[in-house]
Amino acid sequence: MVQSIIPNNDNNKLTVLDIFPRFIKNSRGDLKPFDPDKLVKSLNKETGLDWNECIIIVKESLKKITILALKTIQTSMIREIMCLELMARGYIKERNIYAKLILSSVLKFKLEEAFIEKFKKIQPDWGPLGYITYKRTYARLIENENRTEEFYETIRRVVEGAYSIQKEHCFKLSLPWIPEKAQKSAQTMFEKIWNFKFIPPGRGLWMMGTEFIDKHGSMALNNCGFCSTEDILIKKAKPFEWLMDALMLGVGVGFDTKGAGKQIIKEPKDETFVFEIPDSREGWVHALRYLLLAYFDGDPIPVYDFSKIRPAGALIRGFGGVASGPEPLQEMLNSQKELLDKRIGSTLTSVDIVDMMNLIGKCVVAGNVRRSAQIALGSSDDEEYINCKQDKEALYHHRWASNNSIIGKKGMDYFKIVESIAKNGEPGIIFLENAKNFSRMGYEADFKDKKAVGVNPCGEQTLESFELCCLVETFPSRHDSYEEFEETLKYAYLYAKSVTLVNTHWNETNAVMGKNRRIGTSQTGIIDAFAKHGRRTVLEWSDKGYDYLRQIDENYSDFFCVPQSIKITTVKPSGTVSLLAGVSPGIHYPHAEYYIRRIRISNKSSLVDLLREANYPVEKDAYSDNSMVVEFPIHEKNFLRAKKDTTMWEQLANAIDYQHYWSDNQVSITVTFQEHEISSIPYALSFVEDKIKGLSMLPLTESGYKQMPYETISQDDYEKRISQLKPIKMWKTTEKSAGTVYCDGDSCQIIPEKKLIKKD
Repeated sequence: MVQSIIPNNDNNKLTVLDIFPRFIKNSRGDLKPFDPDKLVKSLNKETGLDWNECIIIVKESLKKITILALKTIQTSMIREIMCLELMARGYIKERNIYAKLILSSVLKFKLEEAFIEKFKKIQPDWGPLGYITYKRTYARLIENENRTEEFYETIRRVVEGAYSIQKEHCFKLSLPWIPEKAQKSAQTMFEKIWNFKFIPPGRGLWMMGTEFIDKHGSMALNNCGFCSTEDILIKKAKPFEWLMDALMLGVGVGFDTKGAGKQIIKEPKDETFVFEIPDSREGWVHALRYLLLAYFDGDPIPVYDFSKIRPAGALIRGFGGVASGPEPLQEMLNSQKELLDKRIGSTLTSVDIVDMMNLIGKCVVAGNVRRSAQIALGSSDDEEYINCKQDKEALYHHRWASNNSIIGKKGMDYFKIVESIAKNGEPGIIFLENAKNFSRMGYEADFKDKKAVGVNPCGEQTLESFELCCLVETFPSRHDSYEEFEETLKYAYLYAKSVTLVNTHWNETNAVMGKNRRIGTSQTGIIDAFAKHGRRTVLEWSDKGYDYLRQIDENYSDFFCVPQSIKITTVKPSGTVSLLAGVSPGIHYPHAEYYIRRIRISNKSSLVDLLREANYPVEKDAYSDNSMVVEFPIHEKNFLRAKKDTTMWEQLANAIDYQHYWSDNQVSITVTFQEHEISSIPYALSFVEDKIKGLSMLPLTESGYKQMPYETISQDDYEKRISQLKPIKMWKTTEKSAGTVYCDGDSCQIIPEKKLIKKD
């Protein structure tokens, strides 16, 4: 008898697992055991759906999977089945997120490991505050390693994110994509950022390359935006919703008061319904929407259930940072209701609109967990608007939340605003007609921006309503030749243009950004560059650089099959990003050649002990029980002249020249003036009204506050302090950083505590 294997009857028993595939194959070809529980976890993590609902969707999807009778199934096939189930159950948004991740996971661009290895154990040429600023603000938490990123990891995430966007765009449109060429280009971009030749915006350092962008689109990658209330009778609550949504994503937002006198506030219906506020950004925005529509359209006011909102201090996954709890939202909704109750039967005034927007800004700040930047644009004839910050109680409660400017008119009477400017630097002036009619000033009007209605909070970008813009910063003082600078411009441009290839979650925003493709290639450390290369040389670089950017925009727009960018250059005020490289911010002069720069950090920060260990002076904040103040000795290497030694007219001349040679958007400048120059302000404004697009002015005074951000010191004092410091090393921290707002100049980071400091 021939030998045979006696069958094991146990193997013939059918189990539940036998009807499922044995293996799952991912996009890289890796095989892993099929695990239904992991499908539930994945769906919950990626879409944010309730856990029990995810179980139901996965169960229904498994029924379809079993019919296929496959031993091995592709992850893409599983996602397609799950997407159909989500669609069938009405989860359209969640379906779109889940479907998008199918493509993005397959098309992720990766830098070569051998290239990255060169940067793992070294540090770049930081400015004096560069590393601490980076760790405090931009290094994201790596949860599974209980530490925050190092700079090479941040740049890797950012560069891979930008090139993944390009790659996905090319695959969607069936455009050419050459991996070898992309790898070489990406490595050059990495090196440019590492060497501080250019830097993506703070928003980009914080969000680019994260799963949050894959799920929710590009809004969080943009520095700034604007929304108009002019068509409030049509758009209703939408400008307020959009502003809140954008601010919660770290975008600085401008708004106008053109809706004043149009919207009649109605008595809400004497009905109620319960709105259980979801623990999400969208949930907070919807809570505001329901309240406003109750007064705009006479709808019922909801009874709010805040029970699902996570408590203060809880980690915000995806976007990053920590939660503020429900209290700021509760206070904002109550304040809005109180304001609107008083207006029933009347129309909203310009100051009402400012207050409503400012209350949103105050809510978003949420105890300094998030930051908020706003600019209000009002009429130069609106005295109530111009003087609204004279109400100290309202100022301290919420009107600190916006920088207020007027829309300037050529030939206007500037004398009537001089007194206010001399006191506190407001209002700023935006020459909107110049911004609408001209690209670079001093050339023929091209009317490219004839549909523009406003600007971003620091005034460097002309914008249409619901438009966003991404800004990047170049460092001309970090270059030794124009040829090197020109190469940098290419990669700075390419980063910003990449951001325009991704849609946001707002249809109105996609419509305007899709046609304009506006970007802002900026320069920072301009005064440093003047000192290093000479003023005339830098202006020549700017003129040639602008023509070069226009040329490559034509080339890359053709390559990506998108419109050319309506405008491409700007000068932003900078601030935090300029600290990374150690240059003076934007087009502004430094405080002095040698000075102390003080920054505030949380007293619970792990950086406090690390700074003390490195011998930096650290002391308790005189104005806050929750903060510590750290002193950094600074030497401006490319020093030209201190702020106090520079006249108002010289600063204006710089703005005029950069508006002519470089910026086709705007030049953001805060012109400082001394007491003896106040009488000349009306004449100065009259002189520049047809040469620039906007400015703000600020008195240059000694405030007398303790622990001021800047304090001039001698060279000997500087050298003594610097000799006591230990070299920078890699600091392992677990900071819950929150990124930064789009506009990180001192005048644009709006934090209530700083606004309410009183002199002793």
